[in-house]
Order: sequence, then C-alpha cells, then structure tokens
Amino acid sequence: MTDGPQLQRRAVVRTLLRDRGELLVVAGLGATAWDLASLGDDPRDFPLWGAMGGAAMVGLGLALAQPTRTVLVLTGDGELLMGLGSLATLAAQRPRNLRLVVLDNEHYGETGRQPTHTARGADLATVALACGFPQARTVRGEDEVAALREELHAGDDLSLAVVKVALTDDPLTLPPRDGSYLKHRLRGVVLGPRAGFQ
Repeated sequence: MTDGPQLQRRAVVRTLLRDRGELLVVAGLGATAWDLASLGDDPRDFPLWGAMGGAAMVGLGLALAQPTRTVLVLTGDGELLMGLGSLATLAAQRPRNLRLVVLDNEHYGETGRQPTHTARGADLATVALACGFPQARTVRGEDEVAALREELHAGDDLSLAVVKVALTDDPLTLPPRDGSYLKHRLRGVVLGPRAGFQ
C-alpha cells in the first residue's frame, strides 16, 4: 500500500493537460477516460470504452503512425496490469514520441474496488525499466507533477510515469460513446478534415 498523502487524480490530469498544444491523448477505459472528459470534449482525445488493457497498444499504433506528434496514454494501474506485456512491446519499438502516465490508485475502480497488485508491492515503473524503457519513475508529489507536465512536451524519448493517486469518488463525466465518431474525429485532427468524417 502507498504510504503518505496521495494526489487527486483530476487535479493531476488538469495539470498535465494545461496548455497541451497539439498533444494527442489516448485514455484507458473507465476512470481515466472520465478524468479526461472532465476537462471538456476535445477532438485530440481518444477515450477507450472497452478493450481493457489496450490503451498502451492503441497509443503505440498512434505514435508510430504519427511520428511528428507527441502521444500521451493516460491509463490506470488495473488496466496496465491487464496488458502488462505491452510494456515489452513498447520498449522494443521505442517510439520517441510516446509517453505513458499511469494513474495508480492501487484498486480496480470499475469492478468493485478490489486491490490491484500495486497495492501488494508490484512496481510498474520498475517493470517498465526491466522491459527496456529508457525512462520510468513513480511520482508522489505535486511538484513532481508539474515537472512531469514539462517532460511530456520537452521529452524526446519513450517514458512512463506512475502517479500515485488517492482512491476518490469523482463526478461521472462521460466522453462520447460512439467509437466510429471518435475514430473519424481523431482522423480529421491528425490527417486533415478530408480524412475525417466522409
């Protein structure tokens, strides 16, 4: 279990995405997608409604397809644990424009708040480093969140940050649910209007 004060997840997301520029964001299902939606509906966002464990790999595909754009994957500890093998694939591909931020509240928030393995000592940043990530760390303080925001934009290599957040009851803010709509909207952003809705 995490000792000491924990960060508020929505405040963390708000800080990370302040003045985001052209940053593309893939959000894992559940709470991370709702955290992203709480900031407003943005065509640069691709929230996942399903495919638990898939956010990192969706982010990889987007980063490889758009090597000049920075891609941020916002996911949770439960979702990343479901797709833990993705860390090895990401490290092997090493897209320099991909950043992962894991909002780790040490619980499966969508299925009843059962403790995840991070509550029992699993260290996702250490796993990422062992898989070959050039940069991975755990963030616990507000000052570290501000520094992480700068690194999301200024960094030039694959990275992962596990941000320890409190288990909270945040207001439910749902993003658009239509997968086809979300896909075409993002295509319009990255490929131009003619590639979006047709």
